[in-house]
Amino acid sequence: MDRGPGHRRPPAGPPRHLPRERLEIWQRWWAIGAFGIGSLWMTVAFLAFPDVMATAIGFHRTPFLFEIAFANLGLAVMGFRAASASARERITIGLGGGMFLWGAVVGHLYQWFANGDHAPGNTGGVLANDILIPAVMIILAVRSQRLAAAPRPRPASAPGASATA
Repeated sequence: MDRGPGHRRPPAGPPRHLPRERLEIWQRWWAIGAFGIGSLWMTVAFLAFPDVMATAIGFHRTPFLFEIAFANLGLAVMGFRAASASARERITIGLGGGMFLWGAVVGHLYQWFANGDHAPGNTGGVLANDILIPAVMIILAVRSQRLAAAPRPRPASAPGASATA
């Protein structure tokens, strides 16, 4: 069926998402997966297996582990909230999570250098997680804000259409 000289056929294959749509998908997955589920997992681990977590960190079991569990529950709630939040809210959530997690990084580094604590839960991948989880949330949200503020390109007018219409 011929639809005329100006008709274009849609490209074959999976649908292509605009940069804003792709960024939104990444933000939602990051919020739910890294921030939400990751923090919920830490909540369960600190509540259900405090001795294992204390050993992994290189600390003795203390009531502070219970507090860490509920701090992580707060992060999980913020992560799940971020899945449907605005860019501004996601920046705030990233900063809020960062205050706890980046403070934890400082504590881990102090324990490493001052006390020689080289336990995997103190100096292993936890350092990268604690730095990157809120940082990536903030970076993605700032990028989203900038894309939203950028002027959108105007669609080209159809052939033969008046420019003054």
